[in-house]
Amino acid sequence: MKHISLIIILFTLIPAMLCSCREENIIYTQETTPVTDPTENFSQIEGFYLLNEGNMGSNKSTLDRFDYSSGAYIRNIYSEANPGVPKELGDVGNDLKIYGSRLYAVINCSNKIEVMDATTTKRIGQIEIPNCRHIQFHDRYAYITSYAGPVQIRPDYEQKGYVAKVDTATLQVVERCIVGFQPDELAILNGKIYVANSGGYMVPNYENTISIIDMATFTEEKRVEIDINLQRVRPDRKGRLWISSRGDYYNNQSRLFCYNPRTDIIEKTFDVPVSQMDIVGDSIYIVSSAWSYETMENTITNAIIDINLMEKVSDNFIKDGTEKEIKIPYGVKVNPLTKEIFVTDAGNYVNPGWLICYSPEGIRKWKVRTGDIPAHFAFFGRKEP
Repeated sequence: MKHISLIIILFTLIPAMLCSCREENIIYTQETTPVTDPTENFSQIEGFYLLNEGNMGSNKSTLDRFDYSSGAYIRNIYSEANPGVPKELGDVGNDLKIYGSRLYAVINCSNKIEVMDATTTKRIGQIEIPNCRHIQFHDRYAYITSYAGPVQIRPDYEQKGYVAKVDTATLQVVERCIVGFQPDELAILNGKIYVANSGGYMVPNYENTISIIDMATFTEEKRVEIDINLQRVRPDRKGRLWISSRGDYYNNQSRLFCYNPRTDIIEKTFDVPVSQMDIVGDSIYIVSSAWSYETMENTITNAIIDINLMEKVSDNFIKDGTEKEIKIPYGVKVNPLTKEIFVTDAGNYVNPGWLICYSPEGIRKWKVRTGDIPAHFAFFGRKEP
């Protein structure tokens, strides 16, 4: 069973699809852990939410919170705020965003986006979308990628994915735009939506394109070839897109591409593996756990790319040696004001993971237990006047 589960993880590309039996109990109670000194004069960023994906099939996606004002990390806040919701948050948390006064958690295998009050995390409602993956917002609408079809490994998979356009006032899908197979992240830039098509269920016949959707007509204009098995797509402040490929886990390695949508040209390719990345200012912070079927092991890395120099300027942003303690770096987020670096460790994918806070200089400040497979961040705070 473990061998089968590992194949499913890597080939379907749904995070942490492990099917092993669980011995520990689901944590239903809120837990508070002091991790740093309280900050009285905190910045506009007051803290963040952290969505734990949870092992597939275990219904163990959970939501945590960190507050600068108290210096405390609080585990499992959703169940405390919503005691009457059955099955708690759901199965496999895949994305997390705040838009306006609401917090949106994309719960992949529960086929829903859970919508909560961004302050209290009390449930407002849900958006029902099958095999949903990632979410972005523009004006009054949410745009959500969907694999559309079931979780199934088939080289001849026939069900293309789509992007759903959702009215955030009614939480209803108003339009759908068909894209490629198994679309993952999406980015909105200058009136267009850019979608990373993975084809992750179609091993070894991966997709290799991004879909470009015109927002005014909500139709796919064209597809642009980038590389196989695409995952991340993020805009920088120069109007370019940074797109990552997972590769094929054999000879075609995970890489990062800088694509200019104005010229329709890939400006540079970086032989840097990417599991997760965060763009802050002119820096891209990257963590990776790259699996290889040739070596049958993960290669663990982290790096920084300078988008002005178009160069990798650091092979390791952790400077105190504690990166050796991280088993599976799974998420990374940088506070754009304090420049603190937050890295998550999924560990063995089955037990609770870790969140580590590093100073801008890469020195560990604190470390705390999370839920299972900690992954997705959403900063919150007071609005600018």
